[in-house]
Amino acid sequence: MLEQLFQFSFLDKAASFSVPDILAAMFISFALGLFIYFVYTKTFKGVMHSSSFGISLIAMGLITTLVVLTVSTNLIASLGMVGALSIVRFRTVVKEALDLVYLFWAITIGIVVGAGLIPMAIIGSVVIGLILFIFVNRKTQDTPYVVVISCEGDQAELQSLSLLKEQTKKHVVKAKSVSRDGVELTVEVRLKDTSSHFVNALLLVPGVSNATLVSYNGDYYM
Repeated sequence: MLEQLFQFSFLDKAASFSVPDILAAMFISFALGLFIYFVYTKTFKGVMHSSSFGISLIAMGLITTLVVLTVSTNLIASLGMVGALSIVRFRTVVKEALDLVYLFWAITIGIVVGAGLIPMAIIGSVVIGLILFIFVNRKTQDTPYVVVISCEGDQAELQSLSLLKEQTKKHVVKAKSVSRDGVELTVEVRLKDTSSHFVNALLLVPGVSNATLVSYNGDYYM
């Protein structure tokens, strides 16, 4: 009676698996995850990249590979995985749009490796890495900048905008803040060359108390 009570019949139904195949798939996923992390560090445009995000890319590929291997070998486990993953909610805010590319890349690699399509995973990773290297690191001569001008009176504002029109390729007023102390203009400009001497010239305009030039990537302005 006790032997029948503690007999686990579900172990007899467990799917057979090959340990070398699992280790090989995990190793390939880990190697491709390192490649994704390498591309991420070389194409990152911020001041300092997040090492935790890079490690997450590696772990994402490994976990996805393990999930796909489980789903492909056991129908019951696959249904359980679908139910468990359906209740997962991600609360982390992705700051850069390009970070989503790396997340989907790592997940896709995990799926492809888990499905046993190793050549597709390797060739696809190389192609994606080259494309990111070419386009993300591509230098552009038409770099946008933002000029913040603090001035007093309409005359100083008109002279400042006239100076920007003469010494920049293009200028667009992004914001204008008016207070009792004066006017603050936020202007997006395209430089004619790499020179920024026009900022010094702005201070020579009567009524201009401050002029600041900052880099502008299109996501924010000051």
